[in-house]
Parts: sequence; structure tokens; C-alpha cells
Amino acid sequence: MTQALINAELFTGDQWLEGQALLMEGDRIRALVGHNEIPAEAERIDLTGTRLVPGLIDTQVNGGGGVLFNDAPTVEALEQIGRAHAHYGTTGFLPTLISDDLDVVERAIGAVRQAMARKVPGVLGIHLEGPFLNPERKGVHDDKKFRRLTPEAVELLSSLETGFTLVTLAPERTTPEMIRQLTERGVMVSAGHTAADYEQTRRALAAGVRSFTHLFNAMTPMTSREPGVVGAALEDENSWCGLIVDGYHVHATTLKVAIAAKARGKMVLVTDAMPTVGAEDKQFTLKGEVIRAENGRCATADGTLAGSDLDMLAAVRNSVSQLGLPLAEALRMASLYPAQMLGLEQELGRLAPGFRASLLAVDENLNLRASWIDGARQPL
Repeated sequence: MTQALINAELFTGDQWLEGQALLMEGDRIRALVGHNEIPAEAERIDLTGTRLVPGLIDTQVNGGGGVLFNDAPTVEALEQIGRAHAHYGTTGFLPTLISDDLDVVERAIGAVRQAMARKVPGVLGIHLEGPFLNPERKGVHDDKKFRRLTPEAVELLSSLETGFTLVTLAPERTTPEMIRQLTERGVMVSAGHTAADYEQTRRALAAGVRSFTHLFNAMTPMTSREPGVVGAALEDENSWCGLIVDGYHVHATTLKVAIAAKARGKMVLVTDAMPTVGAEDKQFTLKGEVIRAENGRCATADGTLAGSDLDMLAAVRNSVSQLGLPLAEALRMASLYPAQMLGLEQELGRLAPGFRASLLAVDENLNLRASWIDGARQPL
């Protein structure tokens, strides 16, 4: 059955279109047509003046709907996390495992493999944030879980065999050769929770590092005589940087300067979301420590940031209101650019014929009015 989404302003990922209908068939976008070109047999869905935009992609989702992936590395947990974030515009995500024992890593990879085989809505792969990190920049991670990268660990990290695998590590805690081994096996390596200096970071980039996890947070800053990880990240034209735009992790002015400095298309919005997103209970336990979300800020009792209570539509909204970005660019940072980062730019991130029908209808305040993942309408 062909469905025609009508009466919406369309953002294709490149431009805004009026007076066009989007035709969906199965899990794909069939065409963008004028209303007089809609097939007679098509089911018309009136979007009543909303905006139709590509679905949002989040590459760092620790939890949602009251579930932390570390606590429940299961298919059922991924379904619950995905449902929670779908209410806020996320149609694709990387479930993210915070530093843990390797047996938990193995279970998490197995859960994602099963979820993708069962076509759990939105699951695109996995993000393993640690445990190959630097205790000097541990953030809220448990440094008792940290370890060195070994050939056996490389085998495990590259074992998903489907979807996308992103691994965050501290490059100074391993070797360029180990980084190359991961990239040769199809793993994207991201630098994060790192005390590396500029030269170490440049060597890691040359070895295959292709992204930076939550830029500015838990990494060496850019200073007058030592550019640090941040300086290397902003200088490099080929890598991506994740940004948490929640008003807490990074000052708005710092984000503005970074976006202006970085090659266009290489900044992606992420949430670093915790179980509080989409949950009534605004506290949870992480490794025995109570984490509370208050006014959108997730932190431990001593004030250490512990992920976020941010959702992707809020990240887009904040990028417009706090950073002054055009809505189109903020949407690209949440859809097209992460799709490119994941190598899915021919399937996701645009409203175009042949692309997967993962899309949102939002009002002028970016409140979700309807969403589809691979052609299936999601409950609000």
C-alpha cells in the first residue's frame, strides 16, 4: 500500500519544499510529488501544516525509559530504550555500553546482534564507550573496569558482524597498530576519556581514529601552547565530533566557536542519554551510586556530570535557541551528518526516493506530532 503524507513543509536534508507530498511504500520513500500527482490508490495522511523532516540519529544512548543498557544488556532492554527515545524523534541509535567487564561487553554485543536480526526499531549497531580509557579523564566511569586493549579484546570488539560498531578509547593507552587492527576490521575508533596530547592525538588520527566522543568533555583542552585533543579534533577535516548541547556539558560560546572552526558536516548532535529520558523516575543507580536528573542535568551527589537527561529533539531545539544555528543545519547535525558518519548516507538522513522511510512530523516548536521508522508508524 502506498501512503501519501500531505500538507506538510518538507525538509529534504538539503532544502525546504512546500506543496509537495511524500509517498511511502513499505519501508522506503517512493517519491516526492505534487499533490496532483498522488496516485489515486494511495492512502492520504494529512499532517495538517506540520514540518516533515528526516528522522534523528543518536550515536550515544546509554539508556532510556528507566533502563540502563549496562544493567540489562538484552534485546528487551533495547526495545524499551528505543521506544523511549522514539517519543523524542530518534529513529536510529547506537545503544551505548559504559565501561564494564568484557563478559558484559560480550553480552551487549550479542543483544545488539539479536536485536538487529529481529529488526528492533531504530537499532543501528553498538557504541562501546570503554573500558579502554584513561583514569585521569574517567568522568563518571568506573576506573576499576579500565583495561588495556589486547588482541583478544580486538576480536571481541569487532565481533558484531552486522550494523555499525563504534569504540571509544583513550589513544595514549594503546598503540597505533592496535587502532589500525580495529579499523581494518570495520570498527570506527573514537577518542574519548583521554589525557592524550596533541601529537599523540595526531598519531592516532593517522592510525585510523575517525571521531571524538562528546567533544570538550573528558579530554585535554586546547591551550595557548598545547592544542590538546580538542585542538587536534577541530583541526582535522576528516573526523567527526559528538556534541552534547544541553546547556550543562559545554558553554554555548565554546560550542559556537568549535562549530565555526570544524569542517562543515563533521559536527553531530548526541544525547549521552541516561535512563531518565522518557521515564517518570528522574533518578537511577550507576555502579552503586545514585544519579539524579534535576532541571535536565544528570549528576552524582558531588556534582559530577553523569551522562544527560537530553533527547534529540531537545538537542536540535537547543542548537537553534542557544547556539543560533539555522534550523536546517541543526537538523542536519542530528540526521544527515550522523548518517554520513555511520556510512548510511544513501539510506538515512534525507527525504529522497529510495531512502528508508524514517521520518518525523514536528510542529513549529519541534514537538513531535508523528514519526515513522522504516515505514512503520510509531506510537506517541
